[in-house]
Amino acid sequence: MKKKVLIITYYWPPAGGPGVQRWLKFVKYLPEFDVEPIVFIPENPNYPLIDESLVLEVSNELNVIKHPIKEPYKWASILSKKSSNTISKGVISDLKKQSLIERLMLYVRGNFFIPDARIGWIKPSISYLSGFIKKEGVQAIITTGPPHSVHLIGLGLKEKFNLRWLADFRDPWTTIGYHKQLKLSKSSVKKHKAFEEQVLNFADQIIVTSSNTKKGFQERTNKPIEVITNGYDNESVTDFAIDSKFTISHIGSLLSKRNPKNLWKAISELIVEDPQFEKDFLLRFVGVVGESVLDSLRDFNLSDCVDNVGYVSHKESIAYQKKSQLLLLIEIDSNDTKSIIPGKLFEYMVSGRPIIGIGPKDTDVENILIETNTGNYFNYDDYESLKSTILEHYKAFKSGNLQAYPIGLQKYHRKALTKSLSKLL
Repeated sequence: MKKKVLIITYYWPPAGGPGVQRWLKFVKYLPEFDVEPIVFIPENPNYPLIDESLVLEVSNELNVIKHPIKEPYKWASILSKKSSNTISKGVISDLKKQSLIERLMLYVRGNFFIPDARIGWIKPSISYLSGFIKKEGVQAIITTGPPHSVHLIGLGLKEKFNLRWLADFRDPWTTIGYHKQLKLSKSSVKKHKAFEEQVLNFADQIIVTSSNTKKGFQERTNKPIEVITNGYDNESVTDFAIDSKFTISHIGSLLSKRNPKNLWKAISELIVEDPQFEKDFLLRFVGVVGESVLDSLRDFNLSDCVDNVGYVSHKESIAYQKKSQLLLLIEIDSNDTKSIIPGKLFEYMVSGRPIIGIGPKDTDVENILIETNTGNYFNYDDYESLKSTILEHYKAFKSGNLQAYPIGLQKYHRKALTKSLSKLL
Protein backbone atom coordinates (compact mmCIF):
# COMPACT_ATOMS: atom_id res chain seq x y z
CA MET A 1 0.00 0.00 0.00
CA LYS A 2 1.31 3.44 -0.95
CA LYS A 3 2.10 5.96 1.78
CA LYS A 4 -0.32 8.92 1.79
CA VAL A 5 1.56 12.21 1.86
CA LEU A 6 -0.11 15.63 2.05
CA ILE A 7 1.78 18.33 0.13
CA ILE A 8 0.84 21.89 1.05
CA THR A 9 1.80 24.47 -1.54
CA TYR A 10 0.62 27.88 -2.69
CA TYR A 11 1.93 27.68 -6.25
CA TRP A 12 0.25 25.17 -8.54
CA PRO A 13 -0.92 25.20 -12.16
CA PRO A 14 -2.14 27.42 -13.72
CA ALA A 15 0.47 29.45 -11.82
CA GLY A 16 3.47 30.25 -13.98
CA GLY A 17 7.06 30.96 -13.00
CA PRO A 18 9.70 28.81 -11.30
CA GLY A 19 7.87 28.33 -7.99
CA VAL A 20 5.41 25.82 -9.42
CA GLN A 21 7.87 23.57 -11.22
CA ARG A 22 9.55 21.83 -8.28
CA TRP A 23 6.52 20.14 -6.75
CA LEU A 24 4.68 19.66 -10.02
CA LYS A 25 7.56 17.36 -11.01
CA PHE A 26 7.93 15.66 -7.62
CA VAL A 27 4.24 14.81 -7.66
CA LYS A 28 4.62 13.42 -11.17
CA TYR A 29 7.20 10.83 -10.08
CA LEU A 30 6.30 10.11 -6.42
CA PRO A 31 3.80 7.31 -7.27
CA GLU A 32 6.69 5.34 -8.81
CA PHE A 33 8.26 5.23 -5.33
CA ASP A 34 5.19 3.94 -3.44
CA VAL A 35 3.97 7.36 -2.40
CA GLU A 36 0.43 8.64 -2.96
CA PRO A 37 0.67 12.44 -3.09
CA ILE A 38 -2.30 14.59 -2.11
CA VAL A 39 -1.88 18.27 -3.00
CA PHE A 40 -3.49 21.07 -1.00
CA ILE A 41 -3.70 24.47 -2.72
CA PRO A 42 -5.70 27.72 -2.42
CA GLU A 43 -9.07 27.72 -4.15
CA ASN A 44 -8.93 31.33 -5.36
CA PRO A 45 -5.24 32.36 -5.54
CA ASN A 46 -3.96 35.61 -7.00
CA TYR A 47 -1.08 34.33 -9.11
CA PRO A 48 1.07 37.09 -10.63
CA LEU A 49 1.98 34.84 -13.59
CA ILE A 50 -0.28 32.37 -15.40
CA ASP A 51 0.79 29.44 -17.59
CA GLU A 52 -2.21 27.38 -18.67
CA SER A 53 0.04 24.87 -20.45
CA LEU A 54 1.20 23.53 -17.06
CA VAL A 55 -2.33 22.36 -16.25
CA LEU A 56 -1.83 19.62 -18.85
CA GLU A 57 1.00 18.18 -16.75
CA VAL A 58 -1.27 17.46 -13.77
CA SER A 59 -2.45 13.85 -13.74
CA ASN A 60 -6.21 13.25 -13.70
CA GLU A 61 -5.58 10.65 -11.00
CA LEU A 62 -3.98 13.15 -8.62
CA ASN A 63 -6.07 14.15 -5.60
CA VAL A 64 -5.96 17.96 -5.43
CA ILE A 65 -7.90 19.57 -2.59
CA LYS A 66 -8.57 23.29 -2.24
CA HIS A 67 -9.59 25.82 0.38
CA PRO A 68 -10.33 29.55 -0.04
CA ILE A 69 -7.68 32.17 0.66
CA LYS A 70 -7.94 35.90 1.38
CA GLU A 71 -5.56 37.67 -0.99
CA PRO A 72 -4.48 41.16 0.15
CA TYR A 73 -2.82 41.84 -3.22
CA LYS A 74 -6.32 41.99 -4.73
CA TRP A 75 -7.21 44.82 -2.34
CA ALA A 76 -3.83 46.49 -2.82
CA SER A 77 -4.45 46.65 -6.56
CA ILE A 78 -7.22 49.19 -5.84
CA LEU A 79 -4.50 51.64 -4.75
CA SER A 80 -2.13 50.78 -7.56
CA LYS A 81 -2.62 47.83 -9.87
CA LYS A 82 0.87 48.23 -11.36
CA SER A 83 2.70 48.40 -7.99
CA SER A 84 0.66 45.53 -6.54
CA ASN A 85 1.33 43.27 -9.52
CA THR A 86 5.02 44.18 -9.59
CA ILE A 87 5.59 43.51 -5.87
CA SER A 88 3.65 40.24 -6.03
CA LYS A 89 6.06 39.11 -8.76
CA GLY A 90 9.01 39.86 -6.48
CA VAL A 91 10.15 42.86 -8.51
CA ILE A 92 11.08 45.71 -6.14
CA SER A 93 12.15 48.99 -7.69
CA ASP A 94 15.35 50.76 -6.71
CA LEU A 95 14.77 52.92 -3.62
CA LYS A 96 15.24 56.20 -5.53
CA LYS A 97 12.60 55.16 -8.08
CA GLN A 98 9.96 53.94 -5.63
CA SER A 99 6.74 55.91 -5.61
CA LEU A 100 5.10 56.89 -2.32
CA ILE A 101 2.43 54.22 -2.89
CA GLU A 102 5.05 51.53 -3.56
CA ARG A 103 6.95 52.48 -0.38
CA LEU A 104 3.72 52.34 1.62
CA MET A 105 2.79 48.95 0.14
CA LEU A 106 6.25 47.53 0.94
CA TYR A 107 6.01 48.77 4.53
CA VAL A 108 2.55 47.26 4.99
CA ARG A 109 3.60 44.01 3.31
CA GLY A 110 6.68 43.69 5.54
CA ASN A 111 5.23 44.72 8.90
CA PHE A 112 1.54 43.84 8.85
CA PHE A 113 1.71 40.54 6.94
CA ILE A 114 4.25 38.36 8.74
CA PRO A 115 5.68 36.15 7.38
CA ASP A 116 4.01 37.16 4.08
CA ALA A 117 0.81 38.24 2.40
CA ARG A 118 -0.71 34.74 2.60
CA ILE A 119 -0.89 34.76 6.40
CA GLY A 120 -4.69 34.73 6.26
CA TRP A 121 -4.62 31.21 4.81
CA ILE A 122 -2.93 29.66 7.87
CA LYS A 123 -5.72 29.20 10.44
CA PRO A 124 -8.49 28.25 7.95
CA SER A 125 -6.16 25.69 6.35
CA ILE A 126 -5.22 24.10 9.68
CA SER A 127 -8.88 23.81 10.59
CA TYR A 128 -9.88 22.34 7.21
CA LEU A 129 -6.95 19.93 6.95
CA SER A 130 -7.43 18.63 10.48
CA GLY A 131 -10.65 16.95 9.42
CA PHE A 132 -9.16 15.78 6.15
CA ILE A 133 -6.13 14.16 7.82
CA LYS A 134 -8.31 12.22 10.23
CA LYS A 135 -10.63 11.05 7.46
CA GLU A 136 -8.02 10.11 4.87
CA GLY A 137 -5.31 8.61 7.08
CA VAL A 138 -2.51 10.92 5.93
CA GLN A 139 0.86 9.62 7.13
CA ALA A 140 3.18 12.55 6.44
CA ILE A 141 3.05 16.27 5.61
CA ILE A 142 5.25 18.32 3.29
CA THR A 143 5.19 22.12 3.19
CA THR A 144 7.03 24.13 0.57
CA GLY A 145 7.82 27.83 0.69
CA PRO A 146 7.91 30.60 -0.17
CA PRO A 147 5.40 31.81 0.72
CA HIS A 148 6.69 30.74 4.12
CA SER A 149 3.27 31.10 5.70
CA VAL A 150 2.72 27.64 4.21
CA HIS A 151 5.27 26.30 6.73
CA LEU A 152 3.17 27.71 9.56
CA ILE A 153 0.29 25.56 8.36
CA GLY A 154 2.63 22.58 8.72
CA LEU A 155 3.66 23.77 12.18
CA GLY A 156 0.04 23.92 13.32
CA LEU A 157 -0.71 20.45 11.96
CA LYS A 158 2.46 19.04 13.53
CA GLU A 159 1.34 20.30 16.94
CA LYS A 160 -2.09 18.68 16.52
CA PHE A 161 -1.20 15.33 14.97
CA ASN A 162 2.56 14.80 15.44
CA LEU A 163 2.80 13.42 11.89
CA ARG A 164 6.16 13.33 10.15
CA TRP A 165 6.67 16.81 8.71
CA LEU A 166 9.13 17.78 5.98
CA ALA A 167 9.68 21.52 5.45
CA ASP A 168 10.98 22.31 1.96
CA PHE A 169 12.70 25.68 1.47
CA ARG A 170 12.82 26.50 -2.23
CA ASP A 171 14.41 29.79 -1.16
CA PRO A 172 15.81 30.96 2.20
CA TRP A 173 13.54 32.93 4.54
CA THR A 174 15.12 35.83 6.46
CA THR A 175 18.36 35.78 4.47
CA ILE A 176 16.83 36.07 1.00
CA GLY A 177 17.89 39.19 -0.91
CA TYR A 178 14.56 41.06 -1.04
CA HIS A 179 13.89 40.61 2.71
CA LYS A 180 15.94 43.70 3.54
CA GLN A 181 13.87 45.77 1.10
CA LEU A 182 10.60 45.24 2.97
CA LYS A 183 11.20 48.19 5.33
CA LEU A 184 10.93 45.95 8.39
CA SER A 185 10.78 47.37 11.91
CA LYS A 186 12.97 45.78 14.60
CA SER A 187 9.97 43.98 16.08
CA SER A 188 9.00 42.66 12.64
CA VAL A 189 12.52 41.30 12.09
CA LYS A 190 12.25 39.47 15.43
CA LYS A 191 8.86 37.98 14.48
CA HIS A 192 10.19 36.69 11.16
CA LYS A 193 13.19 35.08 12.83
CA ALA A 194 11.03 33.59 15.60
CA PHE A 195 8.71 31.94 13.04
CA GLU A 196 11.69 30.68 11.08
CA GLU A 197 13.27 29.20 14.22
CA GLN A 198 10.02 27.38 15.05
CA VAL A 199 9.84 25.79 11.62
CA LEU A 200 13.50 24.81 11.60
CA ASN A 201 13.26 23.19 15.02
CA PHE A 202 9.82 21.56 14.94
CA ALA A 203 9.94 20.01 11.47
CA ASP A 204 11.25 16.43 11.42
CA GLN A 205 13.24 17.02 8.23
CA ILE A 206 14.43 20.18 6.48
CA ILE A 207 14.90 20.13 2.71
CA VAL A 208 16.85 22.86 0.92
CA THR A 209 17.90 23.45 -2.65
CA SER A 210 21.55 24.39 -2.11
CA SER A 211 24.57 23.57 0.02
CA ASN A 212 24.97 27.18 1.14
CA THR A 213 21.41 27.23 2.50
CA LYS A 214 22.15 24.01 4.36
CA LYS A 215 25.25 25.55 5.96
CA GLY A 216 23.25 28.56 7.11
CA PHE A 217 20.46 26.47 8.61
CA GLN A 218 22.88 24.08 10.34
CA GLU A 219 23.94 26.98 12.54
CA ARG A 220 20.36 27.30 13.79
CA THR A 221 18.98 23.79 14.13
CA ASN A 222 20.03 20.24 14.93
CA LYS A 223 17.32 18.76 12.75
CA PRO A 224 18.48 16.78 9.68
CA ILE A 225 18.88 18.86 6.53
CA GLU A 226 18.97 17.35 3.06
CA VAL A 227 19.96 19.14 -0.14
CA ILE A 228 17.65 18.25 -3.02
CA THR A 229 18.23 20.71 -5.82
CA ASN A 230 15.82 21.60 -8.54
CA GLY A 231 16.32 19.75 -11.78
CA TYR A 232 15.27 19.06 -15.34
CA ASP A 233 12.66 16.85 -16.92
CA ASN A 234 12.22 15.37 -20.39
CA GLU A 235 10.74 18.21 -22.42
CA SER A 236 9.22 17.49 -25.84
CA VAL A 237 9.97 20.74 -27.62
CA THR A 238 10.46 20.27 -31.35
CA ASP A 239 9.20 23.47 -33.01
CA PHE A 240 12.41 25.50 -32.94
CA ALA A 241 15.43 26.21 -35.10
CA ILE A 242 18.66 27.48 -33.62
CA ASP A 243 19.11 31.23 -34.07
CA SER A 244 21.05 32.44 -37.08
CA LYS A 245 22.24 35.40 -35.00
CA PHE A 246 24.74 35.25 -32.13
CA THR A 247 21.98 35.35 -29.53
CA ILE A 248 22.66 35.68 -25.83
CA SER A 249 19.41 34.98 -23.98
CA HIS A 250 18.29 35.41 -20.40
CA ILE A 251 15.23 33.36 -19.47
CA GLY A 252 13.15 34.42 -16.46
CA SER A 253 12.84 37.57 -14.37
CA LEU A 254 15.81 39.93 -14.48
CA LEU A 255 15.25 42.11 -11.44
CA SER A 256 16.82 45.54 -11.09
CA LYS A 257 19.64 44.44 -8.81
CA ARG A 258 20.71 41.79 -11.34
CA ASN A 259 22.44 44.33 -13.50
CA PRO A 260 26.01 43.31 -14.50
CA LYS A 261 27.30 46.51 -16.06
CA ASN A 262 30.64 44.92 -16.93
CA LEU A 263 28.78 42.52 -19.20
CA TRP A 264 27.01 45.35 -20.99
CA LYS A 265 30.33 47.19 -21.24
CA ALA A 266 32.09 44.15 -22.71
CA ILE A 267 29.37 43.65 -25.33
CA SER A 268 29.36 47.35 -26.17
CA GLU A 269 33.12 47.33 -26.75
CA LEU A 270 32.94 44.19 -28.91
CA ILE A 271 30.35 45.96 -31.07
CA VAL A 272 32.61 49.01 -31.47
CA GLU A 273 35.65 46.87 -32.24
CA ASP A 274 33.98 44.62 -34.82
CA PRO A 275 31.12 45.87 -37.06
CA GLN A 276 30.32 42.25 -38.00
CA PHE A 277 29.77 41.40 -34.34
CA GLU A 278 27.15 44.14 -34.22
CA LYS A 279 25.37 42.69 -37.25
CA ASP A 280 25.39 39.18 -35.77
CA PHE A 281 24.57 40.02 -32.15
CA LEU A 282 21.19 39.88 -30.39
CA LEU A 283 20.48 40.17 -26.66
CA ARG A 284 17.17 38.49 -25.80
CA PHE A 285 15.18 38.74 -22.56
CA VAL A 286 12.38 36.26 -21.96
CA GLY A 287 10.58 37.37 -18.79
CA VAL A 288 10.15 40.47 -16.63
CA VAL A 289 13.05 42.96 -16.88
CA GLY A 290 13.74 45.66 -14.28
CA GLU A 291 13.80 49.30 -15.38
CA SER A 292 17.35 49.87 -14.11
CA VAL A 293 18.57 47.06 -16.37
CA LEU A 294 16.91 48.66 -19.39
CA ASP A 295 18.38 52.03 -18.35
CA SER A 296 21.89 50.52 -18.26
CA LEU A 297 21.43 49.01 -21.70
CA ARG A 298 20.51 52.45 -23.01
CA ASP A 299 23.60 53.93 -21.33
CA PHE A 300 25.78 51.41 -23.20
CA ASN A 301 23.93 51.99 -26.50
CA LEU A 302 22.63 48.43 -26.59
CA SER A 303 18.88 49.12 -26.79
CA ASP A 304 18.79 48.49 -30.54
CA CYS A 305 20.32 45.03 -29.97
CA VAL A 306 17.63 43.94 -27.50
CA ASP A 307 14.69 41.62 -28.13
CA ASN A 308 12.50 42.04 -25.04
CA VAL A 309 10.08 39.13 -25.42
CA GLY A 310 8.38 39.30 -22.01
CA TYR A 311 6.76 36.42 -20.14
CA VAL A 312 5.98 33.24 -22.10
CA SER A 313 4.75 29.75 -21.20
CA HIS A 314 7.18 27.21 -19.80
CA LYS A 315 7.14 25.24 -23.05
CA GLU A 316 7.95 28.37 -25.05
CA SER A 317 10.77 29.25 -22.64
CA ILE A 318 12.35 25.82 -23.24
CA ALA A 319 12.25 26.48 -26.98
CA TYR A 320 13.94 29.87 -26.49
CA GLN A 321 16.67 28.16 -24.45
CA LYS A 322 17.37 25.54 -27.08
CA LYS A 323 17.42 27.99 -29.99
CA SER A 324 19.80 30.50 -28.35
CA GLN A 325 23.53 30.53 -28.93
CA LEU A 326 24.47 31.40 -25.33
CA LEU A 327 22.40 31.37 -22.15
CA LEU A 328 22.79 34.05 -19.51
CA LEU A 329 22.30 33.39 -15.79
CA ILE A 330 22.60 36.39 -13.47
CA GLU A 331 22.26 36.54 -9.69
CA ILE A 332 22.38 39.55 -7.36
CA ASP A 333 25.91 40.40 -6.21
CA SER A 334 25.34 39.76 -2.51
CA ASN A 335 26.29 37.27 0.20
CA ASP A 336 22.54 36.67 0.65
CA THR A 337 22.29 35.17 -2.84
CA LYS A 338 25.17 32.69 -2.64
CA SER A 339 22.68 29.98 -1.72
CA ILE A 340 20.28 30.71 -4.60
CA ILE A 341 20.30 28.20 -7.46
CA PRO A 342 17.76 29.35 -10.05
CA GLY A 343 15.59 26.49 -11.26
CA LYS A 344 16.30 27.44 -14.86
CA LEU A 345 19.97 26.50 -14.40
CA PHE A 346 19.14 22.80 -14.74
CA GLU A 347 17.05 23.33 -17.85
CA TYR A 348 19.88 25.46 -19.24
CA MET A 349 22.29 22.59 -18.60
CA VAL A 350 20.38 20.13 -20.82
CA SER A 351 19.69 22.64 -23.59
CA GLY A 352 23.02 21.95 -25.28
CA ARG A 353 23.90 25.65 -25.18
CA PRO A 354 26.87 27.09 -23.22
CA ILE A 355 26.04 29.13 -20.10
CA ILE A 356 27.48 32.47 -18.95
CA GLY A 357 26.91 32.74 -15.19
CA ILE A 358 27.43 36.01 -13.28
CA GLY A 359 27.07 36.48 -9.53
CA PRO A 360 28.87 36.66 -6.17
CA LYS A 361 31.91 34.55 -5.31
CA ASP A 362 31.75 31.02 -3.89
CA THR A 363 28.25 30.14 -5.01
CA ASP A 364 26.58 26.79 -5.57
CA VAL A 365 25.87 27.84 -9.16
CA GLU A 366 29.59 28.19 -9.89
CA ASN A 367 30.30 24.74 -8.44
CA ILE A 368 27.58 23.10 -10.53
CA LEU A 369 28.74 24.77 -13.75
CA ILE A 370 32.28 23.52 -13.13
CA GLU A 371 31.14 20.05 -12.08
CA THR A 372 28.94 19.56 -15.15
CA ASN A 373 31.16 21.40 -17.67
CA THR A 374 28.18 23.41 -18.87
CA GLY A 375 29.47 26.97 -18.74
CA ASN A 376 31.68 29.73 -17.36
CA TYR A 377 31.13 31.71 -14.19
CA PHE A 378 32.17 35.31 -13.49
CA ASN A 379 31.96 37.78 -10.63
CA TYR A 380 30.56 41.26 -11.11
CA ASP A 381 34.03 42.82 -11.07
CA ASP A 382 35.31 40.53 -13.81
CA TYR A 383 35.70 42.29 -17.12
CA GLU A 384 38.59 41.18 -19.30
CA SER A 385 37.94 37.46 -18.78
CA LEU A 386 34.23 37.96 -19.42
CA LYS A 387 34.88 39.88 -22.61
CA SER A 388 37.42 37.36 -23.90
CA THR A 389 35.07 34.44 -23.16
CA ILE A 390 32.22 36.05 -25.11
CA LEU A 391 34.64 36.67 -27.98
CA GLU A 392 35.75 33.01 -27.91
CA HIS A 393 32.13 31.90 -28.05
CA TYR A 394 31.50 34.30 -30.93
CA LYS A 395 34.40 32.83 -32.90
CA ALA A 396 33.04 29.32 -32.24
CA PHE A 397 29.64 30.52 -33.45
CA LYS A 398 31.16 31.87 -36.67
CA SER A 399 32.91 28.56 -37.31
CA GLY A 400 29.76 26.56 -36.55
CA ASN A 401 31.25 24.87 -33.48
CA LEU A 402 29.46 26.58 -30.61
CA GLN A 403 27.92 24.02 -28.24
CA ALA A 404 28.18 22.68 -24.70
CA TYR A 405 29.80 19.40 -23.66
CA PRO A 406 28.03 18.50 -20.38
CA ILE A 407 28.96 15.64 -18.07
CA GLY A 408 27.16 13.96 -15.18
CA LEU A 409 23.74 15.54 -15.60
CA GLN A 410 21.71 12.41 -14.81
CA LYS A 411 21.60 13.02 -11.05
CA TYR A 412 19.70 16.26 -11.69
CA HIS A 413 16.85 14.54 -13.52
CA ARG A 414 13.54 15.09 -11.75
CA LYS A 415 12.99 11.35 -11.32
CA ALA A 416 16.39 10.84 -9.65
CA LEU A 417 15.68 13.78 -7.34
CA THR A 418 12.24 12.38 -6.48
CA LYS A 419 13.88 9.10 -5.52
CA SER A 420 16.02 11.01 -3.00
CA LEU A 421 12.88 12.68 -1.66
CA SER A 422 11.04 9.38 -1.30
CA LYS A 423 13.82 8.03 0.94
CA LEU A 424 13.17 10.86 3.40
CA LEU A 425 9.54 9.79 3.68
